[in-house]
Amino acid sequence: MSEPVSTRRTGSIRLVAVASMIGTTIEWYDFFLYGTAAALVFNKLFFPTFDPLVGTLAAFGTYSVGFLARPIGGIVIGHYGDRIGRKSMLVLTLVIMGVATFGIGLLPTYARIGPWAAVVLVILRLAQGFGVGGEWGGAVLMAVEHAPSGKRGFYGSWPQIGVPAGLLLSTAVFAWFARLPEDQFLSWGWRVPFLLSIVLVVVGLIIRLRILETPAFERLKASRTESRRPVVELLRTQRKEVLLAMGARLAENGAFYIYSVFSLVYGTQKVGMNRQVILNAVLIGSACGVFAIPFFGAMSDRLGRRPVYLFGASVTALFAYPMFWLLDTGSPGLVRLALIIPLVFAHAPMYGPQAAFLSELFGTRVRYSGASLGSQLSSVIAGGLSPFIATALLPYGRAALASYLVAMALVTIVAVLMASETRHQTID
Repeated sequence: MSEPVSTRRTGSIRLVAVASMIGTTIEWYDFFLYGTAAALVFNKLFFPTFDPLVGTLAAFGTYSVGFLARPIGGIVIGHYGDRIGRKSMLVLTLVIMGVATFGIGLLPTYARIGPWAAVVLVILRLAQGFGVGGEWGGAVLMAVEHAPSGKRGFYGSWPQIGVPAGLLLSTAVFAWFARLPEDQFLSWGWRVPFLLSIVLVVVGLIIRLRILETPAFERLKASRTESRRPVVELLRTQRKEVLLAMGARLAENGAFYIYSVFSLVYGTQKVGMNRQVILNAVLIGSACGVFAIPFFGAMSDRLGRRPVYLFGASVTALFAYPMFWLLDTGSPGLVRLALIIPLVFAHAPMYGPQAAFLSELFGTRVRYSGASLGSQLSSVIAGGLSPFIATALLPYGRAALASYLVAMALVTIVAVLMASETRHQTID
């Protein structure tokens, strides 16, 4: 007796959701390793001739370069994702990320090859940015386009879990090796988390090769109505939606890198805490985010994308100053609260519904390009610059840093209010 269609489809959705989550976890593990290393290691190994603060700025400069490559990855990979399919592009981006991350683990430092070390580091970071820029749109579309209309927020949030899970995994591995004596950690310990990436990539490829193309794209392919120039068509017909997607992403992306990356600099250089205290706080906040993201994704299926998203943006603004005040206490318990609260109640309410919200803004012919371009253009000015800008604001104290977070939150609130509610939007 054959299995009912609804049961087979549900099983397929669950497989796609889990596969998307595992794949994005691996890719974000690769991407976040760089941020942690930039905050704690790269200023000493690749910019040793600079003052510590200037060296950290230089390290975050190379970190930001990865974000500059993300829109390019979104455009190129999005083009082919709309032309030949979502699945093949996800396999390609995983390989690009894995090879670049493994290469960073093998890279000679300034002591061995001088300034060329920083040059190669930038090239590898560009490759990471290109890969992750093309990956996000495909991963969320695999989940959203497979999901039934009433559960797109929930299933779309599964690849989003890859961000806190990747951060959790990368921070945990880095924190483990950071326990080594300083000389061993700086000579070889920091490299091991990067080298381990190759094992994760093999696992991710096996999983991603098993999933099927999305029904929406298969229908498009069968009717032979794919867009010949998706990005051109996107900018001609849906420029407003691209701008709204950028604005909606600004606070989510920019604030997240303040919580996960800049907090390491703030805690160690400004407050004078042990790096392990901050790393542990990020670990706990990331673990909580793994559960909070699908919760808020599901809530958006019931309440709408905009109300849930606006709640997260509002908490981002309201908790900005208290967060830095709690960090300034140096108390391990209060530091944990300083990062857990925004990761769970500010970031997750935006990031949970985001996959469905941004995907539903665009038609199938240009959806990969639209979701990718809107999100990745925003990532350049948000996540890519936020640790750099925050480090530059460091001498001006917590009021300046909090104001920066509030400004990003206000832009996102305006963008979400201008966007239409997409919960009942048809995915054809």
